Amino acid sequence: MKYYPIFLNVKDRPCLVAGGGQVGARKAKTLVSAGAWVTVVSPEFCDHLAEMPGIRKIQRCFDPKDLDQIFLVFAATGDTAVNRQIQNLARKARVLCNSADAPDQGDFILPAVMNRGDLICAVSTCGASPALARKIRMDLDQAYGPEYATFLVLMKAVREKLLASGHDPDGHKHIFRTMMERNLPGLVAANDMAAIDAVMQELLGSQFNVKELIPQ
Repeated sequence: MKYYPIFLNVKDRPCLVAGGGQVGARKAKTLVSAGAWVTVVSPEFCDHLAEMPGIRKIQRCFDPKDLDQIFLVFAATGDTAVNRQIQNLARKARVLCNSADAPDQGDFILPAVMNRGDLICAVSTCGASPALARKIRMDLDQAYGPEYATFLVLMKAVREKLLASGHDPDGHKHIFRTMMERNLPGLVAANDMAAIDAVMQELLGSQFNVKELIPQ
């Protein structure tokens, strides 16, 4: 099966996790980190989930009414029959559904993810080899260190300042391309702020410096 690759905005969207085990806990944590309004329904909650802040917990079995007004649901109950019920009801209600025990039967699958702040790299083998997806994700982990998160904060601040000054967005392209060619991520990793300032001021002017763009 081929999937349509997409990064989904779930911020302030009502999402449901049916299942209170470790799998449900992982799904809930990911949704919360993306800004979703998360409800977890389950007769029992694992310790990790019981202590997790920022979610609504309902301690009982899944009820079809739980899908009312829901944008997305994870069926992770540990009971195949209940997961199929949730999947079928979600399809009728036009609610996006992922089934933990049969992901290929749902509406979407979850990729292996490497996250560095605003840099998110998602890898999928369409279910053919999750082990390969994890291996590639680990390779990305090594290739793109935490300096890329800081680098993207800086690039976002530069872009916003240029736009605020009425700079033509198409004119940004060569600036950001040159910054990559000058290896700004490497300079961030080396904590060489003076070298970063020198590059930015050469390309953009004396008003651009790290302290102003990223206040500590």
